[in-house]
Amino acid sequence: MQKLNSTNSSTPLSRDAELQQRLADHGGFGEAMKENGSGKSPITPEHQGSSVCTKRRMLVVLDLLCLLVASIPFLACELKAVTPYRRGFFCGDTSITYPYLESEAINDGVLIAGGIVITGLTIALGESYRVRYRGVNSRAFVRNLYVSCLYKELGSFLFGCGVSQSLTNMAKLSVGRLRPHFLSVCNVTYASLNCKPGSYIGDVTCRQKDHKMVEEARKSFFSGHSSFAMYTMLYLAFYLQARLSWPGARLLRPVLQFLLVMIAVYTGLSRISDYRHHPTDVITGFVQGGLTAYWVAFYISTMFKSRPEVSSPSTSLESQQTVC
Repeated sequence: MQKLNSTNSSTPLSRDAELQQRLADHGGFGEAMKENGSGKSPITPEHQGSSVCTKRRMLVVLDLLCLLVASIPFLACELKAVTPYRRGFFCGDTSITYPYLESEAINDGVLIAGGIVITGLTIALGESYRVRYRGVNSRAFVRNLYVSCLYKELGSFLFGCGVSQSLTNMAKLSVGRLRPHFLSVCNVTYASLNCKPGSYIGDVTCRQKDHKMVEEARKSFFSGHSSFAMYTMLYLAFYLQARLSWPGARLLRPVLQFLLVMIAVYTGLSRISDYRHHPTDVITGFVQGGLTAYWVAFYISTMFKSRPEVSSPSTSLESQQTVC
């Protein structure tokens, strides 16, 4: 009996000694995990943080890829990779007999400067102010709050620009509506065509040597200036609505928003007086730009993201932070 008890008491000791020997021979904790049956090494906080950063970097790459895909129709039109549809016209149609004007009230350079620079600069200043004075926090892998907030807001804005212009150029290429100055650019008249009034002319040989001008004269529907101006100005108006929360801006904010929309409307109307577009082209551009701005501002951007409610007032910094 004594011998049996001594044998039973020595068995746990021998097992412990054997386990310690294995740990010493094979590197400790990892083998102990295998001995316990898990077979996996523990995940350290450094490894976990690295995997999270890798996933977020992949999301940034995905954002850039989506922006590129959304801009493909726009780039195809600007690079002249696709020619517009060759639409005909009726003999005697006075809507395409207006003269071609060399100068424009708002050219492409002014449009881009007013839309991209003004809106982008305002967003950059607004986000920088929020980071500096409003205690904004961010869960982005970029530690610089300025960079992370600007990436989100400017990225959403630029994505909307790509979508808006891609829709516009896709319509221009597929519809091929003739501009009001088409006959002037084509350098023909109804008398030179010797056509019967009311008859349909499916194709015409233009005397214009510059074929790029003739192709541009086939891109009337719908107005790119109108859609781009309405998108950028209305998006900026939405941004002011979300960010300009100063109590003294009760009338200042709507006045600024009215001025922005008025600039967009003037841009579209100038395309009619310059004989670049028909009135229906401009109206359609307004609608498309406005709907795109609403979609991006309320469903893609974080400017109207709801903030968590605070049950009791607190003076701590965490309770005053907002998310960018």
